[in-house]
Amino acid sequence: MATQTWDPLAYERNGSFVHALAGGVLEWLDPQPGEYVLDLGCGDGQLTRRIAESGAHVLGADASAEMIASARERGVEAEHARAEALPFRNATFDAVFSNAVLHWVRDQDAMLEQVHRVLKGSGRFVAEMGGHGNIAAIHVALVSVLEKHGLAQREKSENYFPTAESYSERLERHGFKVEQMALIPRPTRLPESGMEGWLRTFRRGVLEALPFKERETVVRETVALLEPALRDEAGNWTADYVRLRFIAKT
Repeated sequence: MATQTWDPLAYERNGSFVHALAGGVLEWLDPQPGEYVLDLGCGDGQLTRRIAESGAHVLGADASAEMIASARERGVEAEHARAEALPFRNATFDAVFSNAVLHWVRDQDAMLEQVHRVLKGSGRFVAEMGGHGNIAAIHVALVSVLEKHGLAQREKSENYFPTAESYSERLERHGFKVEQMALIPRPTRLPESGMEGWLRTFRRGVLEALPFKERETVVRETVALLEPALRDEAGNWTADYVRLRFIAKT
């Protein structure tokens, strides 16, 4: 199983749309002055800083040491931690926030158990993640190309994109009460680096596991396969994103 790795510079260059398009889930969080908020999967800390502008005290946590270093360079208080094994005391936070991260978590049940544990009574878990149908075209194209080279399994288990119904049930099994849940189609314009930049950033772990020659072939063939569907006549690429956004309380 491939493990995703992150390059903060490449993420800023090819994935800045992730934090730029997070306004909706930030509105659902509605952080208040004096609240203690955990930004789970804080990445390079850009959203963490936006939450802190509300007057809330925000702590970032991320499984990538490289991203934590980048967040700290921005002046963000952040700790290196896996979502499945949070190093915080019980009932510490008023809210746990997460954007574009939960679909990377391998053990969803362990993660939800940890989030519930570190939230105070009546605390809220507000998050947005990839939902059912997210990057469907990209996934099928990449699996098809990898399969041709005998490597399909490297992509098939990379992400978890649940339906609203299945994730509501999972949250409820871990003691949460779901207050809002929405599956939101969000076709997303990619930056100038296009689909190649997306693959090299968001499938870095998959690609790094391949020999260099095969890696370049996989990128080239996947881009060519997706071009008729996701690239317009002006040369702009749009990724077929679907987001799952929710508010759940303890």
